[in-house]
Formats: sequence, structure tokens, C-alpha cells
Amino acid sequence: MLGAVLSPKTCANCRICCIFDKYDVWETPVVSAERREKILCEHPDMRFVPKGSAYIFNMQETWDSEKELFTCPALDPQKGCTLGENKPFDCRIWPYRVMTLGDKTVIAIASICPEMYGKPLSLLCETLENGLADRIFAEAEKNPEIVKPYEPGYPVLKVKSSGSI
Repeated sequence: MLGAVLSPKTCANCRICCIFDKYDVWETPVVSAERREKILCEHPDMRFVPKGSAYIFNMQETWDSEKELFTCPALDPQKGCTLGENKPFDCRIWPYRVMTLGDKTVIAIASICPEMYGKPLSLLCETLENGLADRIFAEAEKNPEIVKPYEPGYPVLKVKSSGSI
């Protein structure tokens, strides 16, 4: 989905999006009830916490008090993400984020992604204009739980032009 701006190999080697400190645990991926069931078929020990009609991973079980970090329970230190086709939509579009800013739905970019630092803003916006924004907004319409409140420091790249979520 993000091949124009990020290679799968680069993402697999980085994994910064799979580790959360106490200030960014709000970024925990949201999983639809349907996707949760698929994940549980392959990973019956995985635990979730309800979030509206969806779920988030139970990050409390992955807290490392020494490092003060949470790690996604689907991350294997050697293999990377173990979810394959069941990867949450949040993860599929990261470092793009769908958020609410006032009464608008926006697509922002997570500035923490080291690979994105060197990318021209025009490329990030062009990727959205080439159909990705429509897919993100459609998924947000279908699963509003994936829409997170806007966080300062996330540059807004696209504002939904009409309608509301």
C-alpha cells in the first residue's frame, strides 16, 4: 500500500512503529471484531481490550519497566510482524495517521518514522492523491474506531473534502 514511499524491507528492519513509550501508547493499532477473530485463529494467546465496537492489543502484557516501553504483542524480535494478512489497517498505512482535527477528518504523518525524514512533502502528498487517501477515508468511514484524535506535531497532509465520519 505504501510502496511508493516505504519499502517492506526498510520497515521490517526498523520496527519503530511496533514499540511504544507511555506517551505514544495511544497509537496502539485498532482491530475490527472480524480481524480480531482471524488473528485469534492463528494466535489464540493474543489478548485484546475493547475499544467501542473494535479492539486494541492488550499492551499492558508487553510493558518493559526497565526500558519503559510497550511492544506490540504481534512483533517477533527475529521475524518481525507475525500477523501477515491480518495486520491492522493502522499498521498498513503507518506512518500515515487518520485523525480528527476539530470537526474535520484529516490524514497526518507520524514524524517519528526515520525513513520519512528525507522524503519530500510532495511525494508524501502525491502518494495520498494517487488513491491512498480515498482508501484511508473509506476505511475510516467503515471503521470509525481507527480515527484517532489529532496530536500536535503530526503534520496534516490531507483534509477530507466533504461529508463526515
